[in-house]
Amino acid sequence: MTAIRPQPKPGILGIAAYVPGKSGAKGAKVHKLSSNESPIGASQRAVDAYKAAAATLELYPDGAATLLRNAIAARFGLKAENIVCGAGSDELLQLLAHAYLNPGDEAIYNQYGFLVYPIAIQSNGATAVVAPEAGYLADVDAILARVSPRTKIVFLANPNNPTGRYLPFSEVKRLHAGLPGHVLLVLDAAYAEYVRRNDYEAGIELVATSDNVVMTRTYSKIFGLAALRLGWAYCPAHVADVLNRVRGPFNISAPAIAAGVAAIEDHDFVERAVAHNEHWLPWVTRELSSLGLEVTPSVGNFVLVHFPRTDKHNAHAADAFLQEHGFVVRRMDAYGLPGALRITIGTEEANRGLVACLRDFLS
Repeated sequence: MTAIRPQPKPGILGIAAYVPGKSGAKGAKVHKLSSNESPIGASQRAVDAYKAAAATLELYPDGAATLLRNAIAARFGLKAENIVCGAGSDELLQLLAHAYLNPGDEAIYNQYGFLVYPIAIQSNGATAVVAPEAGYLADVDAILARVSPRTKIVFLANPNNPTGRYLPFSEVKRLHAGLPGHVLLVLDAAYAEYVRRNDYEAGIELVATSDNVVMTRTYSKIFGLAALRLGWAYCPAHVADVLNRVRGPFNISAPAIAAGVAAIEDHDFVERAVAHNEHWLPWVTRELSSLGLEVTPSVGNFVLVHFPRTDKHNAHAADAFLQEHGFVVRRMDAYGLPGALRITIGTEEANRGLVACLRDFLS
């Protein structure tokens, strides 16, 4: 007999749980290149602010995260009242799905989009609709072709994780123009600070001129504050009002607020992080390509590397070999890319060591 016990909502048990990148491997020194974390750490100003916040841990944080929203607004020229902060952009994506999706609704995301999207969609009883990509790039026409009367949200990571590719702003505007007014376009710009392309825009302009666009950002990547779980969304006023009604009253900790303010005001640190990536991203891409590996062009702080399908040199064998030598990378099986590994741009030591290790593996 089946035991009588509490049951989750329909659809919950059909969700594939999100599995984060591995943290450990063999070897005296481990280079973690599995989670797209900052290779240069965090701003010292942010670290100092975090430590100073320890003096008042007995107090609740400001539930409105006023100082943080004001700092973000000043940095990007935004209205602070249109900013909502969350425990990482992940929480904000979940809150948007929670607030705008009902059972029977649909939400669209692209084929190799961030795996949090289907989790957020399905956990709210909605149907996840997948739009195929072309050349590991989101296809605007494919997305628009899947819009139906039941569509309520379109999620678009730009740049995309795990492929590293991006849509120019003209294509994002074309996507928005093709959506009905009741469909919310969520632009996930977690890697925006790394992009140095003239035809790219994170989404601020589109949010400011539309009623159905939200842009989410994170402190986990270029700012090096992944451990604090800190993100923010720029929204139309009516969406910000909705998110503030459904989020937790103290969803951001006081140390995270303090560190976030200091980090976004440390322009020199961000410039150093960008310069590091601009040097090593093309270097890693070039070196891995010279080994005969296919590397998807990336504008993020990571590369998607495709391996031969032979048993000896496939992606799974490469992953095992790298782990044996102290390099932790990300398997892509969950994304439907079993022949690929996602590799974060690391320190100079990590980047050079990784290339040398894969050279040995392939030889």
